[in-house]
Amino acid sequence: MRRRQLLGGLGVATAGMTLGQRAVQAQRRPTLLPPRLREGDEVGIVSPAGATFERDRLDLVIDAVKALGFVPRVGPHALARYGYLAGTDAERVTDVNDMFADPAIKALLPVRGDWGSARILPYLNYDTIRANPKVLIGFSDISALLLGVYAQTGLVTFHGPHGLTAWRADQVEPLRQILMEGAALTYTNPLLGADQDRLMRDQGRIQTITAGRVTGPLMGGNLSVVSSIVGSPYLPDPSGAILFLEDVGEPPYRIDRMLTQLKLAGVLDKLAGFVFGQCTACGPGSGYGSLTLEDILNDHVRHLGIPAYAGAWIGHVEPMWTLPIGGLVTMDATTGTLQMQSPAVA
Repeated sequence: MRRRQLLGGLGVATAGMTLGQRAVQAQRRPTLLPPRLREGDEVGIVSPAGATFERDRLDLVIDAVKALGFVPRVGPHALARYGYLAGTDAERVTDVNDMFADPAIKALLPVRGDWGSARILPYLNYDTIRANPKVLIGFSDISALLLGVYAQTGLVTFHGPHGLTAWRADQVEPLRQILMEGAALTYTNPLLGADQDRLMRDQGRIQTITAGRVTGPLMGGNLSVVSSIVGSPYLPDPSGAILFLEDVGEPPYRIDRMLTQLKLAGVLDKLAGFVFGQCTACGPGSGYGSLTLEDILNDHVRHLGIPAYAGAWIGHVEPMWTLPIGGLVTMDATTGTLQMQSPAVA
């Protein structure tokens, strides 16, 4: 998930920010569940990462929140801009901290991902977040925010739609079940398009790397983002965890490089299970003799001897699953399923 054009020469405008709580090395904290959502709850719309360049995009998110039955509250800096970021680090983190501190706000919904969430991790007030647990959801670059909050507070966060997704019925209903009804769902790849009428599946095929079943806390997100916070106190302790990864627009050699980073850092060796989702537009292109994604996953994962599979319907795809980061799940690498073991909301 790389930006192909970055604006250079931008300083980090963090003047006036203080650490809400000194970050400590990631460790397994007691699991903290956010209260379940109810119709009429206020949802804070924030921009912790990339800038929203058109007001109409924000209006779409507002409309989506209303259609879901909630009351939107737009952060003061939701349309701010600092180059490609949605305002300075100070502006972006202020909106997130203030939304967590406000008892009327029951959930935080980022407008979009892109890049920037990791920059604000040192400035989040984790004491406030721990004292005011609420739903935090998103994907892509928002993975850094989801993982950082879980690592530092134990709060279960949700890898799922952010504001500018399509909000299709087949991803809205599971989201409602998990966040409003407290359902513990089982995730299986959907049948899409022509596959519904075929004798065999074409899209979303499961590739078992190592057969088996395992239960553990779920963690993960975008591979580029996860690999970029390795070695920081914002990556949760991977010991005994089931790690899921996805990405978009990355050639195989970059996937190989990022998985190698996780391997060298000892992350892969501590896992109980591994799931790779969709890697949209991650083919070798015209490169002669390129390793395939299957080759790379086999090289890095098969020798671990843990249940592992690829092809899960996780990533920059729709319908998008709502997955509980920090929630206990059972993964079956043969059938390609993830089963929540308990509700992810209180």
